[in-house]
Order: sequence, then C-alpha cells, then structure tokens
Amino acid sequence: MATKVIFYLLNQRFVENESKIPEEAKDVMYYSLAIGHHVGVIDCFKKLITADYDDYRQFVNCFPENGEARRKLAGLMKFGEIVIDSSHVNLLARALDEIKPNLTALHREWAEILLDTLASIQREPVMYVMVKRRDE
Repeated sequence: MATKVIFYLLNQRFVENESKIPEEAKDVMYYSLAIGHHVGVIDCFKKLITADYDDYRQFVNCFPENGEARRKLAGLMKFGEIVIDSSHVNLLARALDEIKPNLTALHREWAEILLDTLASIQREPVMYVMVKRRDE
C-alpha cells in the first residue's frame, strides 16, 4: 500500500438552502462564512499537488530543523492533515524563498505551486490549503 500526500485548495464554497444566494462568487464565499455550516455550506477543493509520502518527508527536511515552517509542515506526519491559511502565508513564503535554491527539481516545482497559492491566499484570506495523508 502506497501512502500519498495531497494538497487541496479550497477554491469555492456554495450554500445549499432555500434562500437567495448572492450573484458574485466572492459574495457567496463571504456569505457562507457569515452564516456558517448550519445551512449546508459545501466546500469545493481543487487538487494542487499529489506526492509520495517519502518525497514529502524529504521536502519537509529541507527546511531549517528548528524552524516554524518545518514544524508546520511536519504536522502532517503527526496528525495526518494540516491546514495552511492566511496566518501561515508570510512564514511559509519566506521559508520557501530561502530554501528554493537548494531544492530538487520536483521540490522546486512544489515550492512554485505553493508560493503562487500563498499569494492567492494573501489576496483572498478566506482561501486555504488542506494537506492530507492518504493510504492507497
């Protein structure tokens, strides 16, 4: 059985109820956050990265040993999933920029995807990334 790590981006939400939903997707996102999951908010995720577990561990080990970025990303190995949200943007972007020159081609590709995603989260703070460990 192979273990995979999958990065998902919350790229939209919609509310399933009887009331009128605002027309703009951005309005729906803020509306759904305001009313919460009580009326059937459905999160729609888009796969960003699918990785082998060992490759992910090697990626995490590229970060400084006692650094907060490494601790954050290593949480997947302890808890089976992590969330990367607007509170992590500066920390992870800075750490990725610092280690990028020393990464393998594969890990550099992941770093670029993550940096682009972090920039999107910075523009839209309600977006986030869910990283999950999956046994297949």
